[in-house]
Amino acid sequence: MKNIAYVLLVLVFFVCSAAKKSPIDRKALVYRNNPQVTTIDSLAAFTVGNGEFAFTADVTGLQTFPQKYSKGIPLGTQSQWGWHSFPNAEDFKHSETLKNYNFRGKEEPYSVQFNDSGRQKDAAEWFRVNPHRLHLGIIGFDLDETSDFRHVSHVAQKLDMWKGQINSSFKYYDNPVQVTTLCHPSQDAVSARIVSTDRLSVKFRFPYPSGAHVDDACDWLNNEKHSTTILQNSDKFVLLERSIDLTKYYVLVTWEGNAKFVEKRKNYFVLIPQSDEISFSAEFLKTKPAYLSKLTYAKTLPLTEQYWKNYWMNGAVVDFSKCKDKRAIELERRVVLSQYLLAVQCAGTTPPQETGLTYNSWYGKFHLEMIWWHQAQFALWNRTELLEKTLDWYFKALPNAQEIARRQGFEGARWMKMTDPSALEAPSKVGSFLIWQQPHIIYLAELVYRNHPTADILKKYALLVDESAKFMASFANYDMLDGRYVLKGAIPAQETLRASETVNPPFELSYWYFGMKTAQKWRERMGLKKNLQWDELIDKLSPLAHQDGLYLAAETALDTYKDIRFTSDHMAVLGAYGILPKSPLVRTDYMKNTLNWIWTNWNWGKTWGWDYPMTAMNAARLGDGEKAVGALLMDKRTNTYLVNGHNYQDSRLRIYLPGNGGLLTAVAMMCAGWDGSKGKNPGFPKDGKWKVRWEGLKPMP
Repeated sequence: MKNIAYVLLVLVFFVCSAAKKSPIDRKALVYRNNPQVTTIDSLAAFTVGNGEFAFTADVTGLQTFPQKYSKGIPLGTQSQWGWHSFPNAEDFKHSETLKNYNFRGKEEPYSVQFNDSGRQKDAAEWFRVNPHRLHLGIIGFDLDETSDFRHVSHVAQKLDMWKGQINSSFKYYDNPVQVTTLCHPSQDAVSARIVSTDRLSVKFRFPYPSGAHVDDACDWLNNEKHSTTILQNSDKFVLLERSIDLTKYYVLVTWEGNAKFVEKRKNYFVLIPQSDEISFSAEFLKTKPAYLSKLTYAKTLPLTEQYWKNYWMNGAVVDFSKCKDKRAIELERRVVLSQYLLAVQCAGTTPPQETGLTYNSWYGKFHLEMIWWHQAQFALWNRTELLEKTLDWYFKALPNAQEIARRQGFEGARWMKMTDPSALEAPSKVGSFLIWQQPHIIYLAELVYRNHPTADILKKYALLVDESAKFMASFANYDMLDGRYVLKGAIPAQETLRASETVNPPFELSYWYFGMKTAQKWRERMGLKKNLQWDELIDKLSPLAHQDGLYLAAETALDTYKDIRFTSDHMAVLGAYGILPKSPLVRTDYMKNTLNWIWTNWNWGKTWGWDYPMTAMNAARLGDGEKAVGALLMDKRTNTYLVNGHNYQDSRLRIYLPGNGGLLTAVAMMCAGWDGSKGKNPGFPKDGKWKVRWEGLKPMP
């Protein structure tokens, strides 16, 4: 009997161990978080895409009602290559956007916006607006947005993230319509299958670019300023040429089933089905194709399904289903949807704009201070190849970054803030003075190396790391009286502070320390001697300014906690120990005091989506798991996550992907930890309610 009992105990042990170590059911995890809608909601549009191209659909599965969604989640069709510039009739030169500033006893020309009227103001405005991102074309049912809209009912739509497709059903009048929408995994193409007894026609309508600061990029009032020409056609395909000023691109439309493709009016075409079922593909091309690939829905479907299965199976994953805290369900939803959105919107060959490939913000341009928030998570979630895909753009941008540093009298490369694929610096009264984008490439290259510590990775990114560090070293001023290096003449991440009066913002000081230390490590890894001047800078960086046991927004901000300017926007001081590991510049007791003060006193209504994960990372490193979770799920407008997973900010920015990226970065850190952290899931509360399971995550520095 003792032997039998022993055998039973052994069996129970192994069964329990096997159950404990069983892999996460990734498909079930994704499926239980697939978003669904049953009503027409302009903030609930769904997107399919591949990082280079994206197509956003309304409840019909296509872009049938773009005006109804224009103030919600706009129905965009955008690519990484789709850009346009208005004619430069006045022959403006970028040099005309420059204005000298004296922060260090020398003249430094910055590309800025001008208040006074005149040629310089006009030049700055032209280069700020141009180039801008294009809406490549509306594809939807040929229905009227006013008279037909109210006859759409019985909506049932689901975004199937596991397969990368939108499944839509609705009734038009009383007739059922079913649509499946998907994006090719490696080509800029959308495909759809339609079943409709009404045989609804599909419109292909093309706008002129608006060139507006924030909008859907569509100008429908200037139809005569652009043209769409049929270059080739047959009974199964048509090739269109789009001409917008000096910009050209091409659209190849193919279909399966009997249908007619006709021109309804200028820049407006209709595919008219001759049967109840039809499928089509629309491929958008930067250059005229020498060979017509003639994509089909039938061929695209299995490719798309395999692509997304590989995405979900090969990256990291986090499962909150065993947690007892009721908030875990919502946190899991946000995490899974954010993984999907960032793969669709941000995994491209250029850095993403803050509204991704859905609609234009800041004229469609991207912001390099945001690349860390978009892309760092790819490395932590074991998708380093997607991060590297974007980082390759830095090599193209390097000559322009070197020129910016040279003209301002610095060494190395100064990375621009607001730019486009050409890496041209956009004039800005704020962005041109930012510096916290400077160490990002060092941090991101370090994440790549940590995941793939090879000589090839060192060699690939060595120049970018070295040139970035050279600028950082030359930018820091040596104060001979106090024997220390200071940072001044810059607008910090907390943009309410002014360049002319801000000295030693705490996050930037800490980032300079981390960036220069990391750059020295790269030299040593490559068998080079350490740069002794860099070591002197590291050793003599100014300490973080503090008062009454609290860190200040800057050394010059002795009245920090009495001025609204210092308690709104980003609480960037928390990034000094949260985004970044602990440095000799930081005292944890002061930082804990600062976190607690900010938690109670900050103007949270004037924050941004990434401020919450930044707060969570700070709380996690300080050992306050409850505040870490509380920050991620704080009930504030700018921390709202819509049904489609988008981080809503306000009526202008209904999409804010840095918030999604920051969420994933914070959760990865809270699960897998950071260098020197101890225990399992070190960033979560230790109350027994957070049994978070995960696979494949990488720790943060």
